[in-house]
Amino acid sequence: MTSMSVKLTKENLEQIALYIAEKYPVLKNRPKQKHSARDIEIDIRERIVRVEEELKNQREQIKQLLINMDKRFEQVDRRFEDVDKRFTMMMWFTGIGFTLSTTFITGILIFIK
Repeated sequence: MTSMSVKLTKENLEQIALYIAEKYPVLKNRPKQKHSARDIEIDIRERIVRVEEELKNQREQIKQLLINMDKRFEQVDRRFEDVDKRFTMMMWFTGIGFTLSTTFITGILIFIK
């Protein structure tokens, strides 16, 4: 077996770099900065602050949503109370109407005999 190892010259590496840059332009445009540990720490802290602010914002939105839901449930409860009152009144009128109808029919049957 022959050895597959090949020494790449600077020209070969440049050709490979150009080929990769053509195929993957995202890699070409990537900044070539080296970040120090301090820069990374600052970046992480900034991200943490942004995440905490967003969480605080979401918490406030959830609280407002719960308040709005409570108001809506109170409105629905009032509607059910109104419907309950109307239903009770309808039942009374139905009972009175049935009683009057029965009395009227009974009176007619007695009068006919």
